[in-house]
Amino acid sequence: MNLLAALDALLAEGSVTGAARRLGLSASAMSRTLARLRAATGDPLLVRAGRGLVPTPRAAELRDRVHQLTRDVRVVLRPQASDLEVASLERTFTIRAGEGFTELFSAPLVAAIIDVAPHVQLRFAPKPDKDALPLRDGQIDLEIGVLGASAPEVRTRLLFRDAFIGAARIGHPLLEGPMTPERYAACRHVVASRRGKFTGPVDDALKDLGLRREVVAVVPGFPDAVRIARNTDLVALLPRSGLASPTGADPTGLGLVGFDLPVRTPPIAISAMWHPRMDADPAHRWLRDTVLAVCRAAAAPA
Repeated sequence: MNLLAALDALLAEGSVTGAARRLGLSASAMSRTLARLRAATGDPLLVRAGRGLVPTPRAAELRDRVHQLTRDVRVVLRPQASDLEVASLERTFTIRAGEGFTELFSAPLVAAIIDVAPHVQLRFAPKPDKDALPLRDGQIDLEIGVLGASAPEVRTRLLFRDAFIGAARIGHPLLEGPMTPERYAACRHVVASRRGKFTGPVDDALKDLGLRREVVAVVPGFPDAVRIARNTDLVALLPRSGLASPTGADPTGLGLVGFDLPVRTPPIAISAMWHPRMDADPAHRWLRDTVLAVCRAAAAPA
């Protein structure tokens, strides 16, 4: 690249001194560069004619091509303009997320996108695991979820913090008395786990109190847990964001009543993840900002 810029300057100026002045180099440094260019091209390029230099036929032939190449290189290496006309943007973004996120946030996210960018398409892909390969090879543009083992180069951004709550069908006996760890643990439970695990942070907290709950069913996602809890006496564990209000009679029409857990569990950090090659892309940056705004607005307490 440096040789190309030097050759452009030499052919434009027809002078070692003039080319050196244009590139901010010393005349001796430019003379050494000219020697390298002669060796690389196998042509003298500029030869002495009286007190000046004149281009060889090969140099004259290259002048316009070299100048255009140099301009193209500078355009490629120039920082990308930050201005983005989202109204005319035509692009398809693939977002990989779990069922719970898609059920809660897909509708407001699609509404926010098509409102300002009518030519943008969103594809929501299932999330069977946390493999970073789809991010690396460009199969997905953005991944949403809890941080876990991933590629070290993956960029992350916190979207919002969530927490677990309990949920039981309307009229469940657990809802009729004080919500104690003992009464909660005495119920039978359904949990959502993509990896099929029967235990989690709630069980650790109960164990510290000498208690143990009975998990009857493990399902892949929170929507499955909602369906089971709505139609049985099993108590579900859901993210707080999955209900419009953490407590109250059936706030979302799910047939469930949410309640604060009688034990403390760690907060859940929901983040967006993407590959660093998309970091500076204006359209991708706009997508990330839009997802952040929608998630924080939808997950905010009522």
